[in-house]
Amino acid sequence: MVDLTYHFEAELWLWAARSSSWCFVTLPVEAADEIKFFVSSRNGFGSVRVDVMIGKSRWQTSIFPDKASNSFVLPIKKSVRQAENITAGDTASLTLHVRYDPE
Repeated sequence: MVDLTYHFEAELWLWAARSSSWCFVTLPVEAADEIKFFVSSRNGFGSVRVDVMIGKSRWQTSIFPDKASNSFVLPIKKSVRQAENITAGDTASLTLHVRYDPE
């Protein structure tokens, strides 16, 4: 089993739809390529389940494919943004682990 754990920095950005307050980060394309290669079975909307850590905040969520960036985007929960004192435009250091069962 391949360990799909990634450590990276990314800028938080606001989803520009209907005055949304959803914040995301975009995964590095290299990580996305590896995830696409090893994770053939995906959930709804092509999502992949992940564990995430920013600072002292840890949570489980999903990443979603993004055609514009040819990568995946990761939603950053409001409670995490508040706890870590980050907002859209800030750069965060993340650890992301993909939860998958190899076939």
